[in-house]
Amino acid sequence: MSTATTMQSFVEEFLAERCRLGFASHSMGYALRSFAAYVDALQITGPLRLEVMARWARCPKNGSDDPLTWARRLKGLRPFARWFRQFEPNSEVPDNAIFGSVAQRLAPHIYTEQEITDLLAAAHRLQPPLRGATYETLFGLLAATGLRLAEAVHLLDRDVDLQAGLLQVRQSKFAKSRQVPVHPTTLVALRRYATLRDREVAATEEAPFFVGTRGRRHGCMPSLRQVDRVFQQLREQLGWVNRGAHATPRVHDMRHTFVVRRILHWQEEGVDIDQQMLALSTYVGHANVTNTYWYLSAVPELLARAAAQFEPLMADTEVDHG
Repeated sequence: MSTATTMQSFVEEFLAERCRLGFASHSMGYALRSFAAYVDALQITGPLRLEVMARWARCPKNGSDDPLTWARRLKGLRPFARWFRQFEPNSEVPDNAIFGSVAQRLAPHIYTEQEITDLLAAAHRLQPPLRGATYETLFGLLAATGLRLAEAVHLLDRDVDLQAGLLQVRQSKFAKSRQVPVHPTTLVALRRYATLRDREVAATEEAPFFVGTRGRRHGCMPSLRQVDRVFQQLREQLGWVNRGAHATPRVHDMRHTFVVRRILHWQEEGVDIDQQMLALSTYVGHANVTNTYWYLSAVPELLARAAAQFEPLMADTEVDHG
């Protein structure tokens, strides 16, 4: 690698190329930029070495000492390391031998109705009032629709039809777009927020639906990092007990909660789950319906419900061998 070309430059070129190919790289972008800053600060040149990548992976911002966290960070470097070989053929590509495999998906934290209610109430109290309304409505929308955080934050004003109650999610993960109808109560909340927002920020079709309220972000689209920081602040304030396998409850767990609550509701109504899974998968924007079926085997709430339904069937089929 030429000393005149920083690792940051290579990372930006890689991310731009992925963007042109239609891939969303928000999470990958954060990780790769962090890695590039690490490499450039050490003034490392030449091929990428596993030792350097492993040292970076062991230093997450949250200070985690969990090898699984390190393994995930290292795995995120693989596509870039492969791409980087065209410039430095002797660069190494990390595998599972260093920190182990991360193939398994971890069970999420499934929020209770009370937790979501408390979160929205805490967000509402944020100041100034528009900031409180932004986060209350944003988190409420995530809980009510199962949207990905990036999908909700990137909504433009023209994407939110406040008459028909329809969201246009454009070029989300896997470069797919979809329409998402919202419940009438959710529509009321969106209208209320838009009215408050329009008093302070000039609305145009190309303006973001959710707006920042501080400094240079005033009237602009909030950053995903800022949303995550606010969520972390509220989470710590509320003192939730983590019930998932991740280090802490996450914003993304509201998406998981939406899917699980919908399946539980169908089970209570006696609905044939298999007949509804494709519709649910389409609604939340899963690339494959098998991603939706994953919840049935990975989430304790659904496993317990399935076991309870299975026990009477087993009792009816028991054979008396006496």
